[in-house]
Amino acid sequence: MFDRRSVLLGLAVSAVAPAALARTAFQDQPAGGPDAALVEALDAAFMEAARTSPETLTGLGLKERYGELDDYTAQGAADSLALAERQTANILARFGEADLSEQGQLSLRLLADGLAQQQRLFQYRRHQYLITKAGSVMSSLPVMLMNQHSVADVSDARAYISRLTAAERVMREVTAEFRARAEAGFAPPALTYQPNLTTGRAIISGAPFEEGAESPLWTDIQAKVNALEIPDGEKVELIGDARAALTGPFKAGYEVFLAAIAEVGEGRTANDGVWALPDGAAYYEAMLGFYNSTDDTADWIHETGLAEVARLRGEMEVIKTQVGFDGDLQAFFEHLRTDPQFQYPNTPEGKEAYLEDSRRYIAQAMDIAPQWFHTLPQAPLEVRAVETWREQTASTAFYNQPSQDGTRPGIYYVNLADMTQVSKPSAEGIAYHEGAPGHHFQIARAMEQPGLPMFRKYGFYGAYAEGWGLYAEKLGKEMGFYQDAYSDFGRLTMEIWRAIRMVVDTGIHTRRWTREQAVQYFAENSMVAPLTIDREIDRYICSPGQATSYKVGMLKILALRAAARERMGDRFDIKDFHEVVLGVGAVPLGVLQERVEAWAAE
Repeated sequence: MFDRRSVLLGLAVSAVAPAALARTAFQDQPAGGPDAALVEALDAAFMEAARTSPETLTGLGLKERYGELDDYTAQGAADSLALAERQTANILARFGEADLSEQGQLSLRLLADGLAQQQRLFQYRRHQYLITKAGSVMSSLPVMLMNQHSVADVSDARAYISRLTAAERVMREVTAEFRARAEAGFAPPALTYQPNLTTGRAIISGAPFEEGAESPLWTDIQAKVNALEIPDGEKVELIGDARAALTGPFKAGYEVFLAAIAEVGEGRTANDGVWALPDGAAYYEAMLGFYNSTDDTADWIHETGLAEVARLRGEMEVIKTQVGFDGDLQAFFEHLRTDPQFQYPNTPEGKEAYLEDSRRYIAQAMDIAPQWFHTLPQAPLEVRAVETWREQTASTAFYNQPSQDGTRPGIYYVNLADMTQVSKPSAEGIAYHEGAPGHHFQIARAMEQPGLPMFRKYGFYGAYAEGWGLYAEKLGKEMGFYQDAYSDFGRLTMEIWRAIRMVVDTGIHTRRWTREQAVQYFAENSMVAPLTIDREIDRYICSPGQATSYKVGMLKILALRAAARERMGDRFDIKDFHEVVLGVGAVPLGVLQERVEAWAAE
């Protein structure tokens, strides 16, 4: 899963399919003229929007508004939409498609269609839960401070402290919106309250808030200040101010939000899909369109998921027979879940072994990647365990993009909270998905693409992003990996997992499946550990539609590749195909289809 703070700046949201697009890359276009002027205008608009979001600026690796946090009010959201509308109108009035290359025309159409998507989603802003099983602003804020807010001098340290102070304002804004949405019938499901209470309380526990082990933020700011080459007295002053900010406004803000979560969650038991919300059916349709960039209906996604589950179970049966297991597929699942040979020790050493294996898988993919790709990302890639304080809310595995300036690497995070829930056979496939040749090759590559407008470097299309990640898992098989039969079974487990998502997500949100029904279906068709299944189902309940995008995108990429290979015959080159898919950044699936078909027809 690709995890990052969304850059919904009116310029980086999903779009419908524009006109056909040629294979020509940006770097092959003339240096001047209308295209260059368009890129300049788009980048100026992107930065104008980014400057309204201090946290986005930090994510971009910029130190503008470094001591501030975002506006989390309803008015702030309305202002962002208004800015996007004004920017889009100005750019469309200034540039005519006739004067632009096909790539320039594509940028204009993505801009216009992106605004339409943003406008559509804005009407459902209250449907979007402010707390989910994956966390809330209470956890995202410390992650941003610890992982993105670098401290190179005293002013950076002061900015960090200023942000600790500003957290109180943020938490009060989020609390007000949280209460208003709950009163209007948009309260989050019951499963979200306790995890967020636990995580929020953990953040404001320990030193300097009370006796005990240091809180992560306290450890972080002390380490960053102590690393500065400044007089000791100045370090003491900065650390003292950080302590005051943490124990004063920071803690006070968290306590306000925690009190609201406890109050709103009191007595809630329902974990229904969004069908139970006002206009829930329309909201779900909008989210499917956003994540998949297609017109695929919930019914089509559900039935396709059922067919894929059946197909993949057949491939699993083949491997079960190959390894000589005597029993049915369900028994084989249980064997793989419980036999110690397929598990990492539930110890610090076991966690490190998982990380080292993941690094090894990524290294071997990188070694032969030039045989499969024309261009590799330049940004480094690291593998890290999710921090202990956010293990309860973090996803199983996810990728964080590198910074534009190269100071922050791409990071593959894996949640190792309980190693009994981690499967050795699945580790290889996850590494290819989140790292190489998966999200890192796709996202870091886009950020490094010459001539690409910034809104497209940071653009997000769920089915394109996650479809590529799942495609990368399967590509690993073609690259010669998964030599162990059990690892290959793990690959199939990862793929059927995504097919299950198509069935379960639509089942929950359109067919009124209970949480228990969803858990049962998942368990019957995979070897995924119970804790992970619970975490996954809770994620689908909280993030409607997102989980369907993996298989939708993968099926489209595979279908386009097969059609191109059939049409081109001996002219087909896998490196060229991957260049076509990755060479101009993220695009809607309709655009991807037109791009591949144009290339195949050359």
